[in-house]
Amino acid sequence: MLERLNQAMERIELRLGAGVEVEELAQIAGTSVYHLRRMFSALAGMPLSEYVRRRRLTLAAAEVVAGRETLLDIAVRHGYGSGEAFARAFRAMHGVGPSQARRAGVTLSSQPRMSFRLVVEGNSDMRHRIERKQAFGVVGYKTRVPLVHAGPNQAIIDFVRGIGREDLERLAKLSDQQPEGVVAVCDDLDPSRAEGTELDYYQGAVTSSPAPEGLAELAVPAGTWAVFTVSGPMPLAVQTLWRDVFMQWFPSNPYVSRPGPEILRVRPTGAGSEAFAELWLPVEGAVGG
Repeated sequence: MLERLNQAMERIELRLGAGVEVEELAQIAGTSVYHLRRMFSALAGMPLSEYVRRRRLTLAAAEVVAGRETLLDIAVRHGYGSGEAFARAFRAMHGVGPSQARRAGVTLSSQPRMSFRLVVEGNSDMRHRIERKQAFGVVGYKTRVPLVHAGPNQAIIDFVRGIGREDLERLAKLSDQQPEGVVAVCDDLDPSRAEGTELDYYQGAVTSSPAPEGLAELAVPAGTWAVFTVSGPMPLAVQTLWRDVFMQWFPSNPYVSRPGPEILRVRPTGAGSEAFAELWLPVEGAVGG
């Protein structure tokens, strides 16, 4: 899959001026648009759209500095409808406007071309299983929080702290299937997976029962799930697991991610932040073979 992904990266370079269509890139990569966005974000550390924008502005900066064309001609060729829009984007990346960039000694940013390779470490065993589940519901308390890639998510911490012990016990009694007990559920994530974008967060239970009054409910259709387990300090262990799933497991297994909630079951194992975690990710058979 990494070979196909690199072919898609080559296509980006060829299409920077004419416009990059993510559907075409997904076809080249042999996967779905949804999985391509997820895979790229995990591997590159930035959304696919952000990489394309930065590559386009890197090439545009070289043309601006060369000074052989008007700024408007450069802006139009790189897909900007006006000089003002181009100047805003240029300044956001480079820290100066295009006119200032033509002065001697000005420092500009650059986005190198990306390619991907699989680093084989051989020192980790990703324990997982594949589960097929019928339709179910997530019932619990819901809020909207920002996405945090590394470290504690304070918005989630504050939200969970506000739920009383009796309320959590009430949720646990609603649980009637795997994953059991009170779980954390993330849904409606931005396709870019960019840091700071918002998502729906549930502290709830997986159940076949309807939601009692005062609780939110998320209907989840039947589908296939990849279930990963890990032990270690939280949230670092889960955040590292999520990264490794996309960097190592997906490229070497015949599955791709599909839209749906991500479910996390955490059980403390000792003092401090040590815990056992089970991460449920919605998957389907790979597109393109």
